[in-house]
Amino acid sequence: MYPFSITKAPTAREAVDAGRRGGRYIAGGTTLVDLMRETVERPDTLVDISGLPLREVTVTGRGGLRIGALVTMAEAAAHRKVRTTYPVISQALELSASAQLRNMATVGGNIMQRTRCTYFRDVTAACNKREPGSGCAAREGHNRTHAILGTSEECVATHPSDVAVAFAALEARVVLLGPGGERTVPFADFLLRPGRSPQREQDIRPGELITAVEVPAYPRPLKSGYLKVRDRQSYEFALTSAAVALHVRGGVIREAKVAVGGVGTVPWKLPAVEQALLGERPSDRLWGRAAESAADGARPLTHNRFKIELLKRTVERQLRIVGDDT
Repeated sequence: MYPFSITKAPTAREAVDAGRRGGRYIAGGTTLVDLMRETVERPDTLVDISGLPLREVTVTGRGGLRIGALVTMAEAAAHRKVRTTYPVISQALELSASAQLRNMATVGGNIMQRTRCTYFRDVTAACNKREPGSGCAAREGHNRTHAILGTSEECVATHPSDVAVAFAALEARVVLLGPGGERTVPFADFLLRPGRSPQREQDIRPGELITAVEVPAYPRPLKSGYLKVRDRQSYEFALTSAAVALHVRGGVIREAKVAVGGVGTVPWKLPAVEQALLGERPSDRLWGRAAESAADGARPLTHNRFKIELLKRTVERQLRIVGDDT
């Protein structure tokens, strides 16, 4: 670990001022500290924001949610309104990590976490995300766990967050405070595909601080859930995952929100699957037909072609789990 200084920000505005001068925000530190130990991240200054008043979950509008950026994963998962209104969020959080990590890690930090690609974390390996222009060792290396959607010649790393998949499905918004004031970014635009600049991972400007994630209200009843497929059941990142939310009224699907993880460079929304569900009556035949388009546009690598079929089966299974409960 390289030497660094740390300062505590007593207010959000002071945190933004410190961030504008180049400081890196830290709260739970469950990702950043690991990367600093591995010398992947080498910040000169850390800005401790753990004392800021961003720890509330509140109901907005007609049943939406505003989750403060410093609410821990454990607190968000256990919150009564989150569990009853959007169980897909609670389930994604509870499947994300060990209990110890969930007690430390924050919602804002979770969606900002960097990839678990082994080549990114190995400072001796070529990685355009860590060192732009150096190459991508994963493309010709061992790439079983890497992305098949949203990739580029420069990067094929997956985004590791589970709750980000739920937020993408629900079309959440990220609230940011920066030197120019507050702005809100749709979740679909906040996390960036690698393209030619994989080192730029979020639509976040110098000094900006995440203050909350807002989930819009949806018609009731809204049934939702999260399914995570992984090599082992405990403390493992997804090979594939699916976040599904369905509103069924009069025996017909009126709202359908579907996103997947473990397969994309960002949480991957599936509009074709959603469109195939709208106006239809729930049935096993419908789930299978809709899931057929889940892997459209996939570009598999040498070792992860299996993810195409696994993704379709994951989506079909989760549609059935949620749909049969409507």
